[in-house]
Amino acid sequence: MKKRVGILTAGGDCPGLNATIRGVAKALYVRMGDNVEIIGILNGYHGLINGDYKKMQPDDFRGLLTLGGTILGTKRTPFKMMQVIEEDKIDKVAAMKKTYKDLKLDCLLCLGGNGTHKTANLLSQEGLNIIGLPKTIDNDIYGTDVTFGFHTAVEIDTEVIDRIHTTAGSHSRVMCIEIMGNKAGWLTLYAGIAGGADIILIPELPYDIDRVCAAVERRAKNGSNFSIIAVAEGAMNAEEARMKRKEWAAKRAEAGFGATATNRIAAAIQKKTGLETRVCIPGHMQRGGTPCAYDRVLSTQFGSHAAKLVEAERYGVTVAMVNNRVVENRLEDIAGKSRNIPESCDLLTVARRMGISLG
Repeated sequence: MKKRVGILTAGGDCPGLNATIRGVAKALYVRMGDNVEIIGILNGYHGLINGDYKKMQPDDFRGLLTLGGTILGTKRTPFKMMQVIEEDKIDKVAAMKKTYKDLKLDCLLCLGGNGTHKTANLLSQEGLNIIGLPKTIDNDIYGTDVTFGFHTAVEIDTEVIDRIHTTAGSHSRVMCIEIMGNKAGWLTLYAGIAGGADIILIPELPYDIDRVCAAVERRAKNGSNFSIIAVAEGAMNAEEARMKRKEWAAKRAEAGFGATATNRIAAAIQKKTGLETRVCIPGHMQRGGTPCAYDRVLSTQFGSHAAKLVEAERYGVTVAMVNNRVVENRLEDIAGKSRNIPESCDLLTVARRMGISLG
């Protein structure tokens, strides 16, 4: 009897999703041959709720190694709403379980970030056979040293910073580059160091705008006619760090600088230092395009390991990289937890040794 394996991609897209789907499929076909059937759930948990799926064929997985995005589509379905019955009167958990059973799935692979893993754990606790695969450019999934998509995003942001250097120097400007990362600053820290940023502001270390301005002025006095500031979108100042999210969000909205701190930082620098300051937001470009070689290898490693777990019927787990070894963690151990930059992080020490101001 064929083993029926469902695959879905949920949350934000990132480079490496298709490569991971390919890794799972090819390894399953090699290991199990005609004894496996793969069902693609379309548009994440939304598709699982509404019964949107596609029976996949081996040819569907060709040419995916270098393709960005996800052939299955994705949609954000917040975990906090999964057990809430809204106006449509749909019991989402019951609907997902029904689709799983109607498709006669033996297991479901859920590719995604923190929210995806929380829902995956919920479904696992509801009795479904679930395997997670860690995807996010933020690199903030607990229990794994790295997630696929992260290194490609680092390369994209590094190139952005590289290109900003020349225009900043030509115009004698301070440039604030807003990098994705709402709760964790891994992407900003890596790209900031790789791109030679002068100041790096991350969520884990609340900034003091006077210290930021002092660092900019210090560079100017030392003969540098420009400064590059890498700002994580989740960066906040020391005052905001003491507030609840709703409080500082309301304060930012009232000030008219938008949801992130970047524009406010730029305005304050220009006002306090008199130096022309501009903002650059690469935005969703950080999620798009071809995965880098590292992510192609990582996605293939993760996908092939997931296939091994399917064959062994080892469920209720998510794939991880720990100390350069591909392993798995129990979903219940990692769901709802984030991997933030610790104070003892070696890269923070490296940044300080290089004279980079951390706000």
